[in-house]
Amino acid sequence: MKIGIIGTGYVGLPTGVGLAELGNQVICIDREPSKIAALKSGKLTIYEDGLEELFTKNVQSGNLKFTTSMQEGVSDADVVIIAVGTPPHPVTKEADMKYIHAAATELAEYLTRYTVVATKSTVPVGTGDDIEVLISKKNPTADFDVVSLPEFLREGFAIHDFFHPDRIVVGANTKKAADIIKELYKPFEAKTNLLFVKRRSSETIKYASNAFLAIKIHYINEMADFCEKSGADIREVAKGMGLDSRIGPRFLNPGPGYGGSCFPKDTMAMSYMARQNGVEMSLINSAIEGNRQRKKQMAQRILDTIKDIPSPQIAVLGLAFKNGTDDCRESPAMEIIAELINQSKNIVAYDPKANDTAFKLIGNKIKYATDMYSAIKNADVLAILTEWDEFKTLDLSKASQLMSSKNIIDCRNLLDPEQAKKYGFTYRCIG
Repeated sequence: MKIGIIGTGYVGLPTGVGLAELGNQVICIDREPSKIAALKSGKLTIYEDGLEELFTKNVQSGNLKFTTSMQEGVSDADVVIIAVGTPPHPVTKEADMKYIHAAATELAEYLTRYTVVATKSTVPVGTGDDIEVLISKKNPTADFDVVSLPEFLREGFAIHDFFHPDRIVVGANTKKAADIIKELYKPFEAKTNLLFVKRRSSETIKYASNAFLAIKIHYINEMADFCEKSGADIREVAKGMGLDSRIGPRFLNPGPGYGGSCFPKDTMAMSYMARQNGVEMSLINSAIEGNRQRKKQMAQRILDTIKDIPSPQIAVLGLAFKNGTDDCRESPAMEIIAELINQSKNIVAYDPKANDTAFKLIGNKIKYATDMYSAIKNADVLAILTEWDEFKTLDLSKASQLMSSKNIIDCRNLLDPEQAKKYGFTYRCIG
């Protein structure tokens, strides 16, 4: 098929690469000329594990192209996928729909034959109806259907998840549109659940899923707090819980709170939509507030460790919101650093992939190291904030010689507590 994808971010680009790898002719559209120029020259604009190889392969084969022209990407497409951002509104925290509406309005005039317009962005319930109105108003003769095609790609694992999906959800109100999407995903027909539902149900599934997972993370963090006070071990508790097939082991890792481009904004948007519909979402609201406080609590743990040290130096390992990506949006690490900056001007951080991304957000308010040992040199406390595998290999013997004071706050439970104590560290993990 011929596919146009509007947006080349953490959803649009992996989706485009994946669909091209399946043999489709894909054109990715972005209005930012510098981004398109970079992609055309073979340079990725985001980091995503496993993306580069498939990106290069499909650019070279001609299956994957890039343009700033909406007309070029849309006019001959069988399916147009909208994958632009829906950031939280600065005041209401509802999903800001300006990019979705702009994309729908602009693409409308270039629909020259029957086309399926699919929203892969996470959008409020009823957005499909709005897109129909916008397109019909701009181009009354357009022959099209709008479907909801929510993405379930985990950042850091987006390529893996594209080719090994738990499920593919399609919100289609016509059989014609459903049949085209079914054909698009035919390679997965025998490998996963292909669920066809009403469009509004599909739009809700994405929010309901993310809100549930955010609540699960908040819950295990509260249980970790309980374990710290009661003498239980959250790692043992989580393992015992996860063996229950009704619960499962995933998202039971305690830490500094959830972050990224999805959970924070989607829980807030779900809460807003609930209020608009007169429904009380007490669990979601509790998770939102608890997660906000979690970052402050983690920052305070770090500060308490060095409260008696004059002009302390803080080493931070991890800036991205999770391993496998360079995305720092709503990163717990970045929010914790923001709290630390208010108390200490001497912070040195290192992330295997996100140093440059973090610099764009906070500039030179902190220093950036090129490796983890440079980050911890002369530090009075080490805070581990992102779960990169690299950090698990930290040589504690070497670290004990490099650091001025032997304090570790392990917010990801990556290190061996007994080994840390062996080398004289005051070590505190989660739970």
